[in-house]
Amino acid sequence: MTTCKDALKKLQETLEEGQKVEELEDVRLCMVPWQMPLITKMDASLNTLKKCKHLRLSSNQIDRIGSLAGLESLEILSMSRNLLKKLENLDAVAGTLKQLWISYNNLIALNGIEKLQHLEVLYMSNNKVHDIKEIERLQTLPKLHELLFKGNAFHQRFLAEGNDEKAYRLEILMRLPNLKVLDGLHVDDDERAEAQARS
Repeated sequence: MTTCKDALKKLQETLEEGQKVEELEDVRLCMVPWQMPLITKMDASLNTLKKCKHLRLSSNQIDRIGSLAGLESLEILSMSRNLLKKLENLDAVAGTLKQLWISYNNLIALNGIEKLQHLEVLYMSNNKVHDIKEIERLQTLPKLHELLFKGNAFHQRFLAEGNDEKAYRLEILMRLPNLKVLDGLHVDDDERAEAQARS
């Protein structure tokens, strides 16, 4: 297991002379290129990243979001391909976070997402969300314009029941009419109008 503290130390070793990890705006803590064990837990060492706008913790084995206090500039949190089961500890970045990348985790519910009032982009494909009511939680996010949701249990079940991709998209757009991009595809005016007519 690699700690965040160890990962930050390793990252510092790779920087040019005079650069400091604490001053980076884009911090990537992916252990694979460094051939180190994966990170399993977020720790307080991340709180030193006050200038970090994009924190990349993808492709590790983190099972819970640790404290993000101190990351006062954070706009993008990338935690795809981990072992997350729930959203937590996002309060400290609720005022700055614009993008949350959490695809390929074990999320069933989106409790806590409503705190992220500045969220514009949510990538959460290939999780275990099975209830459409979880999508309805996103209605409280006024700036959300891009959602990646494909591959969740709801999507798979919806298609298995004989529906097609078009019907799936309309089901989501009925609930989130302000989306501009859904599952990587632009939402056009005709599709939006059809969704509104159904709701």
